Formats: sequence, C-alpha cells, structure tokens
Amino acid sequence: MAAPSGRSGRRLWAALVAAVLLCLAARAAGEPGTAGAAEEPRTARFDVRPGGEVHSFSRSLGDYTCTFTYSAQGGTNEEWQMNIGVSEDNLLFSCSVWRPQGKSYLFFTQFKAEVKGAKIEYAMAYSQAAAGGQSDVPLKQEEFEITETTVSHREGKFRFELSKLMIVAKTPRDEL
Repeated sequence: MAAPSGRSGRRLWAALVAAVLLCLAARAAGEPGTAGAAEEPRTARFDVRPGGEVHSFSRSLGDYTCTFTYSAQGGTNEEWQMNIGVSEDNLLFSCSVWRPQGKSYLFFTQFKAEVKGAKIEYAMAYSQAAAGGQSDVPLKQEEFEITETTVSHREGKFRFELSKLMIVAKTPRDEL
C-alpha cells in the first residue's frame, strides 16, 4: 500500500507511524523482561559503504525480517542504524533504517528495503532525517515505489539522496 495522498492523509499516517515507533522505543527502554524476547525492539548499527558495489544489511525478530540493500558512491563509510520491532498486540512489524546524523553525503545509485513475514501498510523514504533541529525531508512520491513487501528507488526518477526509510507492516493474523 502506498503512502496516503493528500496532506491530511499523510499527517494521519505520519502520526500513526510516530506513535508506533514511540511505543516500541518506550518498550525497549522499559524494564527487562516486560515483553517476550521475540517482541523486544532491536537496534543495530552498520556501515553504509561507498564504492558502487551492492551491499545488504539484515535483521530478524521472531518470524519477521527486514533487509536493506543499496549501492552508493562518494565519500567514506557512514554509520547508519536499523531498528526493528513488533507491536505489543503482534499486529504490526516496523523497520526503520536511517543515518543518525541526519543527512547522508553519499550518492545512492539504488536502494531497497524488504520485509519478510508481513505486508507493508505504510512506508516513507527521506532525503534528510531529523537531526540537530532539522525536520525529516521526504523524497518525492515519484522517486520511490512501494509494493506489498518492498520500498525501493524508482529508476530514472530517484535523485540519489537517501537518509532514512520507515516501514510499518501488518503481520498475518490467525483467525479462529
């Protein structure tokens, strides 16, 4: 499902995503053992490396996996983070990939974030992540595409800037 169109729809989804991510972060900071081991959010640091080669970084949580695949040019390695989590009711899986310093100075020739075990309900890509008093700067809708399981650059439209990806996916429900 693509990000909702229209200003009010985007604000609603942005508020929902922010609420989910805040809840997951609060649970991660809470007392140890308050949630099942498979549900605790996890953050991992990794280097985004230039050089034009395709690289991937992947993390799993229970039945769900998030994989970030990219190719970048220019500069030197940058430290990035991936945060994955499952909502307390086990209905949503979230994956965020971002550069904590806010703006990447690398030129991305391609990117793709893929989730396994869930279907994307909301996703957004940003050329600049919020840092140092600056706000997130979203990519234009024509620069990336969203499918049931991936968010990726759109060939010929993507302007080579990426600093953050956010995905919220619905987990499968077992109906009785």
